[in-house]
Amino acid sequence: MNKPLVVLAFLAIGTLLTEAQEQPANVQRELKSIDHTVAAGPFRDDWNSLKQMKVPDWFRDAKFGIFIHWGAYSVPAWGNEWYPRNMYQKKEPEFAHHIEIYGPQNKFGYKDFLPQFTGDKFDADQWADLFRRAGAKYVIEVAEHHDGFAMYDTQFSEWKATKMGPHRDVIAELGPAVRKAGLHFGISYHRAEHWWFFDGGRTFDSDVNDPKYASFYGPAQPQRLPGADRDNQPDAAFLSDWLARSGEIVEKYHPDLWYYDWWVGQPAFEPYLRKFAAFYYDEAAKAQQPVVMYYKEKAMPQGTAVHDVERGKLAAIQPEPWQTDTSISYKSWGYLKDDSLRTPKSIVQDLVDIVSKNGCLLLNVGPKPDGTISEDEQKILLAVGEWLSLNGEAIYGSRPWTTFGEGPTQVKEGSLNEGEQKPFTSDDIRFIRNHEALYAISMDWPKDGSIRIRSLDKELKVRSVLLVGSAGKVSFKQDAEGLWVELPKDISDELLPVLKIEFRQ
Repeated sequence: MNKPLVVLAFLAIGTLLTEAQEQPANVQRELKSIDHTVAAGPFRDDWNSLKQMKVPDWFRDAKFGIFIHWGAYSVPAWGNEWYPRNMYQKKEPEFAHHIEIYGPQNKFGYKDFLPQFTGDKFDADQWADLFRRAGAKYVIEVAEHHDGFAMYDTQFSEWKATKMGPHRDVIAELGPAVRKAGLHFGISYHRAEHWWFFDGGRTFDSDVNDPKYASFYGPAQPQRLPGADRDNQPDAAFLSDWLARSGEIVEKYHPDLWYYDWWVGQPAFEPYLRKFAAFYYDEAAKAQQPVVMYYKEKAMPQGTAVHDVERGKLAAIQPEPWQTDTSISYKSWGYLKDDSLRTPKSIVQDLVDIVSKNGCLLLNVGPKPDGTISEDEQKILLAVGEWLSLNGEAIYGSRPWTTFGEGPTQVKEGSLNEGEQKPFTSDDIRFIRNHEALYAISMDWPKDGSIRIRSLDKELKVRSVLLVGSAGKVSFKQDAEGLWVELPKDISDELLPVLKIEFRQ
């Protein structure tokens, strides 16, 4: 680095420090607490130190979790969970829809949905029991989405669920209920995107411009400045506040899992994200709590947290555990009145494919404004849970085999490409190892009752084949072309058949 660049770098750091020192007293106190924890803990805020983290065994074994997006965006229940942003974006359909149904945005803004976000039927124990019966082993609740409304009690904002909307601390209720049900509890925190989320409201006469609501809608900065080749970077005041709020959640609720959305990968977040990761791991080490932190895309270096792929998959076995997060809804992460939901079979297919590659599936649900989960979503979750209750021995606690599978269908790797994936067939087989057994799962129920597994030729001498969850007889033969299995004739049209295969020593 040449001297002028060095000078500029030091000036920038000095500006960050000065602005951070001008933060409110409660922010400064939280930042000092974070610094103290990092100074005393085994993890430092540098990436090499953070690479010493270990993914806990409980997460390696869990395989399936539930994600929850619940907020005031469930009141309009139209478009998707980005309704709060899009209702202020003139080119988006939500803009015209909002004026037609609710009136102009200077008369009825997003804040005006809060009284209808009642949560009056929210029952944390019922949620936890549903998720347990669905077969989930962990639950992650969005503590604050891009809209800036906190679903927990925070010292940093008056716009929170304890004072508005439900008038309850959702995190304080849900966390203990989930843990009482024997599941792990995590937090998803999306405030980073709040920097620009309401920027459309600045461009016309809307309540976003009203100073009375600046603490809710602000900063509402342009996502991208004219002529810029990347997103508008947040300033040090926002970043310090973001870090302080993140730290407060960890200290109050001690989540087993921590999830940020994609925008923390912006360059300005790097030192703050590094500091938070060290703080989170150090807090966990102090409490002897095995925790998981996620990152998307390239927000963090490989090995410092668990890689998460949004609405997408990976094409091969990964050396370390990873995760796909997707929604039970094809359209949204939040509740919609007119929704299009996934089938139980498609969810189980994704789960099996992901687990065969050393991953976990995080499946999202979107509760209604009153705190209930729709009957349609419940039925889907319970159908998945029924399959897992019969076939869980192939999933929970498993590890990848030497190859993830075989068959004609190629998975397209990457995020946000679910709509581009080809449907699986009964000729697609996924392999999962658990203890001494190999589980071969056909990705659809074969119409003729026959399964051909070409990877298991005579070199691997099969001793026995069982159809998991069935007492019916399975016949098989093995030759140079593979293993040929005939399923029981009296069983058909279940979600996916799971074969338990044992080999001769």
